[in-house]
Amino acid sequence: MQLDIGQLTTAGVKPLNEDAVGHTFLEGNSQTASKGAVFLLADGVSSCEAGQEASRQAVADFQQDYLITPDTWSVEHAGRKALTSLNLKLYKRSHEFTQQEKGYLCTFTGLILKSRTAHFFHLGDSRLYRLREGELQQLSRDHVATLGGGRRMLARALGMDSIIQIDYGQSPVMLEDIYLLTSDGVHDFLSREQIVSLLIQSEDGHTASAQKLADRIVDHALQAGSDDNISVIIVRVLQLPDSTLEDYSGELNRLPFPPDLEPGMVLDGYEVVRELFASARSQLYLVRDQSTAEQMVMKTPSRNFEEDMNYIDRFIQEEWIGKRINSPRVVRVIPQTSKRTALYYLMEYVEGESLDRWMTHNRFPKPKRAIQLVKQIAQGLRTLHDHDTVHQDLKPANIMVMPSGDIKLVDFGSVYVAGVAEVFRPLEQEGALGTASYSDPQYLLGHNSARQGDLYSLATITYEIFTGELPYGEQINECRSAFDYDRLRYRTASQFNPVIPLWFDRALEKGVAIDPDQRYLTIDQFLKDLLHPNPEFLRNDPRLGDDRSPVLFWQFLSGFWVLILVLVITLFSCQGPAA
Repeated sequence: MQLDIGQLTTAGVKPLNEDAVGHTFLEGNSQTASKGAVFLLADGVSSCEAGQEASRQAVADFQQDYLITPDTWSVEHAGRKALTSLNLKLYKRSHEFTQQEKGYLCTFTGLILKSRTAHFFHLGDSRLYRLREGELQQLSRDHVATLGGGRRMLARALGMDSIIQIDYGQSPVMLEDIYLLTSDGVHDFLSREQIVSLLIQSEDGHTASAQKLADRIVDHALQAGSDDNISVIIVRVLQLPDSTLEDYSGELNRLPFPPDLEPGMVLDGYEVVRELFASARSQLYLVRDQSTAEQMVMKTPSRNFEEDMNYIDRFIQEEWIGKRINSPRVVRVIPQTSKRTALYYLMEYVEGESLDRWMTHNRFPKPKRAIQLVKQIAQGLRTLHDHDTVHQDLKPANIMVMPSGDIKLVDFGSVYVAGVAEVFRPLEQEGALGTASYSDPQYLLGHNSARQGDLYSLATITYEIFTGELPYGEQINECRSAFDYDRLRYRTASQFNPVIPLWFDRALEKGVAIDPDQRYLTIDQFLKDLLHPNPEFLRNDPRLGDDRSPVLFWQFLSGFWVLILVLVITLFSCQGPAA
């Protein structure tokens, strides 16, 4: 996100400035990505003795309290929590001075720009506007009551009561949007037409900076006879970040589920060719774009879950995740070019067969070919992990082997993304979020082992590619508790494929260890031990005797080469000189 920001507050013709403004925005900062850019304007109620203190405390405390709320909270929830606490604090301070009638009251208008969504909180008669394509729209609503004789009275303010009603709203953000926060010292003296004219005026043929626009508005308010404090914040949107899961959810979760589709049916310009897959949770269709003739896959949600918001959120999350990932080893989600009338998303069509089917007629593949598959699966996982995404349900059925021999990961249904507005949810052993044969037992027991969980799945798949079996057999599917997993015993890979060397077997055993503390920490460590013999594994080989000294392995290896050298010398000595 890139913003041009200008702000100014002044007492104007009054001796005391009871307004306060502030903002928090650090371009490219991780806190900005998780909490958004924050812009605040508060106007102290002039009839109260502590209006200035109230407005300043409102701006300072909200910035502090909102920014330390948990990242898993939505903007609305976090903002309401911060304002409720702030309101009660001001209300209590007001009532500490009941005899002196010292009131800590102020209006409050807050704007938070997070990703591609504008969120606002409002109480009182300060205002929030948005200028888009020359049209000025007031997003906030004045909380005033009109009395007899045309008199007006503030109906809501921070600190007015122990319980407050907070206006909250949100709307999509577009490039070149201009957001304007003003106190009544501005909008009570400048018409909407004057404000628009001031915001769009150029300077020497160039767009004026937000700060110059703010200065200009304050000057014109003074010239128009403003007799109040004057405050203004201007925010121009120069660049937007990629969409977040929250953005996608807001846009898509109101769409209806599509009907069951049949060949020949058309949805939003995509003609159904045939059904590829169907389950109780979703359907996959091969479709053809009628405008380009391109074939792609359409994934639709199952109508069994039309009322299940958790399911809908997960379905929307799949598309959002796919759009963030760009890798030749991960299926590509295709951006939507036409307006959607139903809930679905599009992926590239990957020709080939799933890895589980490939393994049924490629039992004991050549080691070079098998390692190539493992390295490509690892490459796909690395891309996910680089985006703080954990697959959680890596299995042969979710890996496609293409005619070229390359692979692609093709399913995002069970992923966990760090930092999005949800907490870790354990996989269900009998449900659709994980497969016991390949998923980390820690997931199934309710623990988030993160990247190590994907590594466990990768090691399990590697074991199966080389042996055609599972490291703990089918018995793992019957496990229901930590005690059940403790009873499992690793089955050496060499008993199913005798050509597998000891060091390779030991690497697989470490990769699928039930205890994460005994497992590899990274994919690179696992691949290194698969591709290069680890002396540590050979040092502990019981076939080398009971002496486990670190020197033993190298003594054994040196003796071997000495023996070879003696044999070579003997061979040449026996041949004698040429005749």
